[in-house]
Amino acid sequence: MRQLLPLAPLPVEVPVPTGTRVILDDGAKFLDRDLLSGGSPWRLLRLPGGSRAVAERWVGGGQVQAGEERFARTLVQQGLLHPLYRSEAKVDDVDVVVPVHDDIDLLRALLESLSELHVTVVDDASSDAQAVAKCAQRFGADIVRLEENLGPGSARNAGAQHTTRPLLWFIDVDVTLDNPLDVLARLQVHFDDPLEGAVAPRIRGAHGPSRRDRFEERFSPLDVGDRSALVIPNSMVPFVPSACLLIRRNCFGDGFDETLRYGEDVDLVWRLHDRGWLVRYVADVAVTHRARDSWRGWWGQRIRYGQSSSELAQHHGTRLAPFRADTWTLFTWLSVLVGKPMVGLRIIDAARDQLRERLLPTTDNADKVTTELVGRGMVRAGPLMARAAVRTFGVVIVLCALHPKLRRRALTLFIVGTAYRWRSTRVRVADIPLGVADDVAYGVGVMSGAVRSRSLGALKPHITKSTLGLRNVLGLKPGAGNL
Repeated sequence: MRQLLPLAPLPVEVPVPTGTRVILDDGAKFLDRDLLSGGSPWRLLRLPGGSRAVAERWVGGGQVQAGEERFARTLVQQGLLHPLYRSEAKVDDVDVVVPVHDDIDLLRALLESLSELHVTVVDDASSDAQAVAKCAQRFGADIVRLEENLGPGSARNAGAQHTTRPLLWFIDVDVTLDNPLDVLARLQVHFDDPLEGAVAPRIRGAHGPSRRDRFEERFSPLDVGDRSALVIPNSMVPFVPSACLLIRRNCFGDGFDETLRYGEDVDLVWRLHDRGWLVRYVADVAVTHRARDSWRGWWGQRIRYGQSSSELAQHHGTRLAPFRADTWTLFTWLSVLVGKPMVGLRIIDAARDQLRERLLPTTDNADKVTTELVGRGMVRAGPLMARAAVRTFGVVIVLCALHPKLRRRALTLFIVGTAYRWRSTRVRVADIPLGVADDVAYGVGVMSGAVRSRSLGALKPHITKSTLGLRNVLGLKPGAGNL
């Protein structure tokens, strides 16, 4: 059963204080005289009055002045503005919780690096309880022993119940922090905002000599990208893992859902979001995570991640859909895939005409804005859908490629969806087989999880209605065709 978390304060009750340094998000873009695009998830805002001048002052960093506090809060909530706080680590405000199951060598190395912090080790039924206890005692950490192996969510909850400080820092035993106090200071500072519920750093794969290590370093499943953002379902950063997560105790409630063996961190983050708390991903603070030590373990990890999606879909519905798109965007790219690109171009023209008509009365350069918005949306949607399709249905697409009449289209889809992984990094030939294996394993996990849970929630694309009508696409005026 999922636990109910406390509600966050209402944003209107906690405007950003006067004098706070803030910076406009790098992805924010001014369009026309009073339009601002960007945020997480992406949106288009019309800035009233002198709001644009205020927002422009925050490009590159600036202070919130009197009268701007509520406007600043609005932009912060939408991921368009980031507060810049300065602080040192306050170790007496933080309890570190480290769950462990048999990994004594990793535990020893982690505890040595955390020697200046208050640490609680949760032994999740390790086979040698005495060895774990001795290791914890050697470094002055508290020890909590679970007699039955209940999984990471239950272990973290047990550690939280054993501790009392206002912040909980969950760190998995296979995470390495080069400078824990610096990481803590750069995460902890965000809790100066009373709406911040949790903060997570970037988790990179650890450097290593094997091909698997090198792939993990570039494409760790726990790495959610190189751009800081608010964590919001169906956005650029839809989740953060709990392998290294700093969270406010008074928003933690009863904690992780102990019925979820995997995906419990995604569930917690989304419940925090639903209760009004901000969850922030800080990409310029990085820690490392060790890859699995065997190909079998690596493959099994990917399958389990895929399997967790079906259980999460039962709790969170369409958030676990393999991809989401409106009807006409999907139809546009399907027409390209089947070799009818002119149909897609007609849909794009109709979408541009419709948006232009809406913007004309209040926009100086409606044509430019329309081209920017429609082009951005349509061009970006295609590769994203291909990537999502390969990630979830890669096995099915490969099987379709065996059919002579489907081969070209299936291979096109598979190649585009696979190549999108390397959109912002150099392709290494040695990584390609691992990338394909990664996608196949995850897809196998999603499908086997769906069978096991008897739920198709993680396999069903979420297709939304479009404001664009069939008459618009056919170029018919209102009332045309009526006799």
